[in-house]
Amino acid sequence: MGDAEEEYHGPATLVAGGVETTVEAHVSGHFDPLAGGYRWVGRVCAGPAAETACSSGATAVVLRTPEGYEAEGKLTETNVWGGYRIVGTGTPPFAVPQVTPDED
Repeated sequence: MGDAEEEYHGPATLVAGGVETTVEAHVSGHFDPLAGGYRWVGRVCAGPAAETACSSGATAVVLRTPEGYEAEGKLTETNVWGGYRIVGTGTPPFAVPQVTPDED
């Protein structure tokens, strides 16, 4: 498996300030051995919850995918397409393949 990135691209629910909205998300992540944890980053399209969160300064969000995975993240900035950059650490909002050690 090595240092390959895992990713998710598709519909998701963004929860910000108690408001939920459906967004299109593209997030990817990898284990960062220097930090000792999993880091994920990506973007979500513009939507009411994201716009409300950013305009109020409350950038803490939850991103939930249809498969039932969710994670806390932070909206950091708008991008040139009108969407928002999202970052998080720890368990990502998408499935990560389990690595099992080879048994000899």
